[in-house]
Amino acid sequence: MEETLHQLRTQALGDLDAAQDEQAVEAVRVKYLGRTGSISVLSEGMKSLSKEEKPRIGKLLNEVRTQVTEAIDGRKRALEEARDAASFADLDTSLPGVQPWRGGLHPMTSLLDRAVQIFRRMGFSLADGPDIETEWHCFDALNTPADHPARNEQDTFYLPDGRLLRTQTSTIQIRTMESQPPPVRIIGPGAAYRRDEIDATHLAQFTQMEGLCVDEGVTLADLKGTVEFFFRELLGDAAQVRFRPHFFPFTEPSFEIDIKAPALGDRWLELAGCGMVDPAVFDAINSRRGDHAYDPEKVSGWAFGFGLERLAMIISAVPDIRYFVENDLRSLEQFR
Repeated sequence: MEETLHQLRTQALGDLDAAQDEQAVEAVRVKYLGRTGSISVLSEGMKSLSKEEKPRIGKLLNEVRTQVTEAIDGRKRALEEARDAASFADLDTSLPGVQPWRGGLHPMTSLLDRAVQIFRRMGFSLADGPDIETEWHCFDALNTPADHPARNEQDTFYLPDGRLLRTQTSTIQIRTMESQPPPVRIIGPGAAYRRDEIDATHLAQFTQMEGLCVDEGVTLADLKGTVEFFFRELLGDAAQVRFRPHFFPFTEPSFEIDIKAPALGDRWLELAGCGMVDPAVFDAINSRRGDHAYDPEKVSGWAFGFGLERLAMIISAVPDIRYFVENDLRSLEQFR
């Protein structure tokens, strides 16, 4: 049996050297290592050997089986490498390559990411809320009177069940105060919906960024400092911020925010609204919560909001807001 094993090993290795393709290699494997292969059949004769012969012959049998198996694997790899080399034999590596198409972030995505990063550095948390809202969250809780134009069906998208598409992301502020007591320091970016005529400066759906800060001792100076820091980080140190008195039903006092910066053409532009949270808003929240966590005698707060599309139009010099939603590569490729 020992001599037969040596002969089988020599024959198997010779057959593998002569194999020219993977089918021939597989035939060699079946011939010697298959269930009826020569080496497999020979191993069945181990039971007829004496106790003295079994260890020596068994060791040799394992060596032969291992050598043949490794030789088969090696021959397969050699054939695969030869086939790969042949497929590239006619490749002209001196030809110039083809530059792959490279994508990029949408200008709105870039602006939103940058804005969130700045506010996070100031300790603001990111909050979210549903796009489909109730009238209470969208209007009543924000001290909006029943005859306010925003509540008219000509201005707002109402659903058959009485709910509506939120007209502002202030609803995120309301839901946050409902769910947690002060202190609160959040930003709430998201989609808002209004029945505006679509033109170069208006869309029926736009992106709004709102912020809210509520705690003991919060003042208008904190609001102004936060807003100034944000716009200077976004637009550069030369940016100037101006507050103009205005009216919003949910803040008192209320202000429009004007910005002047070289990136905006070095002229004053109205970009945002803000103010101190009206005590009536806190009363509505307390009534909803069933406690006095937002007692206007103990806590105060401020809020702001602005549209990201308008800011992106100015920063990116985009003349028509519709370019942001038309997905025209002629426009978007400029921002890669």
